[in-house]
Amino acid sequence: MSDLKAQVLDKSLPPFKRLTLLMEMLRSPQGCNWDRKQTHETLLPYLIEETYEVVDSIAYQRYAELKEELGDLLCQVVFHAQLARERGEFDIDDAVTHLVDKLIRRHPHVFGRPRDLSPQEVRDQWEKIKVNSGEKPSVLSGLPRSMPALTMAFRMGEKAGGFGFDWSDPTEVMEKVEEELKELRQEIFSPSREGGDRIESEVGDLLFATASLARKLSVDPELALKRALDKFRRRFERMEGEIASRGGTFDEYTLEQLEQLWQELKRTE
Repeated sequence: MSDLKAQVLDKSLPPFKRLTLLMEMLRSPQGCNWDRKQTHETLLPYLIEETYEVVDSIAYQRYAELKEELGDLLCQVVFHAQLARERGEFDIDDAVTHLVDKLIRRHPHVFGRPRDLSPQEVRDQWEKIKVNSGEKPSVLSGLPRSMPALTMAFRMGEKAGGFGFDWSDPTEVMEKVEEELKELRQEIFSPSREGGDRIESEVGDLLFATASLARKLSVDPELALKRALDKFRRRFERMEGEIASRGGTFDEYTLEQLEQLWQELKRTE
């Protein structure tokens, strides 16, 4: 048995150390062909999948699964760090050291002069430190363009709010939602409407305003929409089952009858 394999199997070593050694082993000539073949790019789908599995565990309160899902996500992090280590760029310890140093800098109220800040004040301070230190050229520059649009809308409003560019309460945002809805309605029914670009723009403004309303109500818009979709799926599948149990098909029902059935099923939940 190789020395590396023996260390991986040695349960007296710290778990994180065994994980990093395991990844090194899998990437070695004595390891696994699949693991040796991977790159940062080929691993991306797995990183995204594992991230969403963690999100699902939390969103649907399946906390018994969270331990495993966090481990799977950590595996992806260590895998990417191992690839970087092989190229001589950095290793996982460098990444952890950088993280610890950054967290210390962003918590001056803990590691500097003690201050009793509210969660909102801590978040606002965090954003200002990133910009004022030169770490980010703009408060919005840290938002990856690949993140889900609703989540980006939530975080973009949150970051801008940290610099004072925000509504003071949900009522003001509701007025903005109503304003955007009115503008969309005007565009839809405008006799001079030339195409769909303006409508797309107005729909986008409405969605952004709605995400901002969710933020001011302390609601995650991405999670709220996922749960709404789950609810719609559940009710629609029940309606399909009900129609099938009656020996009918959707084509035999009018829209009004489908709506009536929908409301009946909704009341029984």
